[in-house]
Amino acid sequence: HWFFAALFALPAASQAADVDPFSDYSGAQLFGRFCASCHGTLGFGDGPVAPSLKVMIPDLTELAKRSGGRFPDERVREIIDGRAVLPAHGSRPMPVWGYELEARAGENASGAAQARDQAQTLIDRLVAHLRALQR
Repeated sequence: HWFFAALFALPAASQAADVDPFSDYSGAQLFGRFCASCHGTLGFGDGPVAPSLKVMIPDLTELAKRSGGRFPDERVREIIDGRAVLPAHGSRPMPVWGYELEARAGENASGAAQARDQAQTLIDRLVAHLRALQR
């Protein structure tokens, strides 16, 4: 999807070779960068792109409620990193940001393991932010 690629393109190659461009991002900043266009800034599923999609965007503030009162940390990680395939997503209208973060970290990291570790750190920040959004 060219739209998502253009929307989330990194700033021009002004980044230093070994600097992870997202390393200082908080979970809220990562959410704003990668998730809010569909899920909305507060996670209600009301982002500016949501009306143009064919699927209903879930309210992320009710993940714990929908999981019996307990926040589903691992399930959320699986959705972010692409391990979970959601039938409602069909051809994956939600970009697989876990892979995206790992690929971008890998552009600046020395080695695949370091890229995975950097991506996991960013995903952990996103998961913590989503946990904090619960009503």
